[in-house]
Amino acid sequence: MTVSGTATGVRVRIAPSPTGEPHVGTAYIALFNYLFAKKHGGEFILRIEDTDATRSTPEFETKVLDALKWCGLEWKEGPDIGGPYGPYRQSDRKPMYQPYAQELLDKGHAFRCFCTPERLEQMREGQRAAGKPPKYDGLCLTLKAEEVTSRMADGETTVIRMKIPTEGSCDFTDGVYGDVSIPWDSVDMQVLIKADGMPTYHMANVIDDHLMKITHVARGEEWLASVPKHILLYRYFGWDQPVFMHLSLMRNADKSKLSKRKNPTSISYYSALGYIPEALMNFLGLFFIQIAEGEELLTMEELSEKFDPDNLSKAGAIFDIQKLDWLNGRWIREKLSEEEFGARVLTWAMENDRLRAGLRLSQTRISKLGELPDLAGFLLKSDLGLLPSDFAKIKSPPEEILEILNTVQPDLEKILEWNVETIEAELRAVADRMGKKLKVVVAPLFVAVSGSSRSLPLFDSMAILGRSVVRQRLKLAAQAVAALVGSK
Repeated sequence: MTVSGTATGVRVRIAPSPTGEPHVGTAYIALFNYLFAKKHGGEFILRIEDTDATRSTPEFETKVLDALKWCGLEWKEGPDIGGPYGPYRQSDRKPMYQPYAQELLDKGHAFRCFCTPERLEQMREGQRAAGKPPKYDGLCLTLKAEEVTSRMADGETTVIRMKIPTEGSCDFTDGVYGDVSIPWDSVDMQVLIKADGMPTYHMANVIDDHLMKITHVARGEEWLASVPKHILLYRYFGWDQPVFMHLSLMRNADKSKLSKRKNPTSISYYSALGYIPEALMNFLGLFFIQIAEGEELLTMEELSEKFDPDNLSKAGAIFDIQKLDWLNGRWIREKLSEEEFGARVLTWAMENDRLRAGLRLSQTRISKLGELPDLAGFLLKSDLGLLPSDFAKIKSPPEEILEILNTVQPDLEKILEWNVETIEAELRAVADRMGKKLKVVVAPLFVAVSGSSRSLPLFDSMAILGRSVVRQRLKLAAQAVAALVGSK
């Protein structure tokens, strides 16, 4: 791969969206960029891409920053430390994008679209029914300037879309995939500015990368199909484009995409279970280097030395949990002194105030300290080892328990701020929607979350454990109860 930079040298970035729990895939992409910067004496930048105003929250942004810091990654510029090309949060950059959108309109590279969501959905349904991939049909592409002005004066909602060439293809060289050719007729007329004035990812991404002097864009392969839109914007603005590198997606052992519906994917989940960050980074870093068997245990510095961006695999990075467990165990046994191990255990137990909050809840529920492990031990366990028989004592039949678990799981995902009050409110709402008493809904949740019907208060326990751990425990509980239903 040819490594070239501007006068500022190599500059790379990680640009997560704060719309949920930070994903291990974010750590995977961030680590690549971090190692790339270190390898070439460049700079690693953090930018928060929060153009999705309905799903982005300050809580999730904090979680993103905390998770990447826990991973041991350090950035030269970012929303928390500032820098010469700020702000580093896209919502704070909103006024910057409008002049560029107007420039595209003035040059004839973009147009205003007045199509309603209902009209667009009917259009897509028709295209799907005809066996065609859904994309904008260009209805507003030829509107006269006078009509556009008149409709805007009447207060009609409008977005700005980009124009796409009608013939030929977009040809470019990717740092991982090599030469790529994508026909222009497969590229959609992307919305650049939404009705609320916020840019879409594509518009903001290109402008920010240019203004922040990003020289190399390394991201997941799911963005490969979007490169023509980005290249076109660079051309429309007359800017030099960065080098694009698209990394293979992280996958399960069966080659399916790593997703929270199938597996735990949150960085916070692995932190809560007692994986140490050096082991997780070691595990992810092995996807970017070539080593012989027996050389797997590597520090960040050693990963940086062996990092080889010219020899990356396109086969897919397999997230092998058994290998991660093996590496984590080796790090604990071989890399930590007794003092470091003790300190790590205490730090882990106190993470998110888990131990202190658990002790506070336990104090009024025990008569001797020796009862603590049975009462509150579930807060520190990596696996409750739930069995179908654990749910047999609940008065509800297995079918009803399974319905409750399968209803609660997706509903809890809707909670933006995860705390005792929001959890209780959501579970009460679930009970109302299901037409059940709250105690009927929470009974199986006690077992799912703590492994016991006698435990600490449920809402508090769920808040302490965190969203990602609760999600996985409910999933495993549903599997156990499904076996109970299947055996009847």
